[in-house]
Amino acid sequence: MSSAPTAQGPLVVGVDSSTQSTKVLVVDASSGRVVARGQARHRVSTGEHRESDPQEWWDALCTALEQCGQAAREAAAVSIGGQQHGLVTLGKDGSPVRPALLWNDVRSAPQARGLVERLGGPAVWADRVGSVPGPSFTVTKWAWLTEHEPASARATAAVRLPHDYLTERLTGLGTTDRGDVSGTGWWASGTEQYDEGILDMVGLDPVLLPRVARPGEIVGTVRDGGELPFSKGTLVGPGTGDNAAAALGLGLRPGTPVLSLGTSGTVYAVAERRPADPTGTVAGFADACGAWLPLACTLNCTQAVDRVADLLHLEREAVEPGGSATLLPYLDGERTPNLPRSSGVLHGLRHDTTPGQLLQAAYDGAVHALLGALDLVLDANADADADADADRSSPLLLIGGGARGKAWQHTVRRLSGRPVQVPEAQELVALGAAAQAAGLLTEEDPRAVARRWETARGPVLDPVERDEAALSRISGVLSDAAPLLDRAPPGE
Repeated sequence: MSSAPTAQGPLVVGVDSSTQSTKVLVVDASSGRVVARGQARHRVSTGEHRESDPQEWWDALCTALEQCGQAAREAAAVSIGGQQHGLVTLGKDGSPVRPALLWNDVRSAPQARGLVERLGGPAVWADRVGSVPGPSFTVTKWAWLTEHEPASARATAAVRLPHDYLTERLTGLGTTDRGDVSGTGWWASGTEQYDEGILDMVGLDPVLLPRVARPGEIVGTVRDGGELPFSKGTLVGPGTGDNAAAALGLGLRPGTPVLSLGTSGTVYAVAERRPADPTGTVAGFADACGAWLPLACTLNCTQAVDRVADLLHLEREAVEPGGSATLLPYLDGERTPNLPRSSGVLHGLRHDTTPGQLLQAAYDGAVHALLGALDLVLDANADADADADADRSSPLLLIGGGARGKAWQHTVRRLSGRPVQVPEAQELVALGAAAQAAGLLTEEDPRAVARRWETARGPVLDPVERDEAALSRISGVLSDAAPLLDRAPPGE
C-alpha cells in the first residue's frame, strides 16, 4: 500500500471482528495508508461448545477504537467485517439471550443432517440457497437451539449474525448484507430474499431477521451512544462476512484463487454466476458487491498445526522432510471433508520418525484438505466463467495469519505445484471493510478502491515440483480411515 507521510483524503475505519479478537484500522481513503490501528481480544469457550458473549465483541471494538486515538474521531465512515455463521439471539431489550453459537461449534451436526433430509436432499438445498448446510451454518444452530434450549428460542426477539450485531450497536438499526446472510442457510440465493419455506420449517419468524442492505448502501449513521470515539453522524456501511471482506480487501477479480490460512482454512474465488454444488463441499456464498464467492472451508488449519507443534515441544517452523507418517489434524471435527465427529489420526509411525517429520505431516494433512477443496472451487468457477483461471500456472494468493510462515508457504507450493503470491498488506478483512467505507464517500466500487490502494501487491514465490507421492499417501489414509473418522472419539 501507499506510504504517504500524511493523510491526503478523508479517514475511514475498517473493523475485523474475528473468532479470537477485534482489529480496527483507520485508513486514509485517498492513499490506502493505515494511519492508526487497535486490537483487543475476546474469550471463546473451548472444546466442542464454541461460544462467545457478544457484549465482549462490543467491548473489544470500543477498546480497539480508543487505541486509535484522534484518528478514529476524525473518521467519516466505518464498516464492520465479522466472523460468519454465528448465531446471535437478542431479547426484547437488545441484550443477548445467551452466548453466541460460533461457526466452529459443531453441536448442530445432527440437526444439519435432519434439515438436509427434510427439505429433500442436498441438491434441493444447493438449488435454493446455493449451499448444503453443515453444522457451521446458522440455520442448523437455530434448529439446535429450538430443540435443546426452547426457552432461549422463545425469549429471542431478534436473530443476528456477529457483524450484524455490531453494526446495529452502531446505528440502532437491524441490517445485514448479502455476503454474510448467504451463509445462514435461510436466504435464497436465486431470488436474493429470505426463504420463507425454510424459515417455517425451522420455526423462525422472518420478523426476527434484519433487513438485507444493498451493496454500497449507507445503512445508517453512528448514533450518539457516548461509548465510541466517532463523531455523531459518521456514515456506516453494510459490512459483510470475513471472507467477503477479505475479497474486497484484495480487490479480487473473477477467477483469481485465494487460499486463506487462519484458525480455519478457506479457499475461494469470485464468480459471476450463482454457484450450486449439490455435494456441499463448495458453499455458494454471495460476495459483497453483487457477484458470488464460491468457497470451501476447513475447521483445522493454523491452530491445529500449532497444537501439534506444542505437543511435540517444537517451534512451528521446525519441520523436517521425509518419513512415512501421515497426520490428519482433524482436532475439532472437520467441515471439508464433512466429518464433524472426527478427531486427529496418525498413521505410519516408525522408530526412525522424527518430531519434525510429524510436524510436517500435520502441515501436509491440513494443506491436502484445502487444495482438494480449491480444485472443486476452481472447477465450479471455470464452468461459470469462460475466463476463470483456465491457466493453473497462475499464482495462488496466500493470505491469513499463516501466510508468512515459511513452512506453510513451502507446503502449499510443494503440494499444489503452483506459484504462490503473498500480499504485503495485512489485516485484509479490516482493509476490505475500510474499502467499503471509503466507497460510501467516493461512490466507488470497494474492489476498485482496494486495487487503487494496491493491497494485493507482494512477492511471487516460484512453483516447486508437485509431491504426488505425499498427496497419494494422504488420500489413501483418508479413504481407509473414513469409518473411523465418521464416529466420535471414545468417551464423547
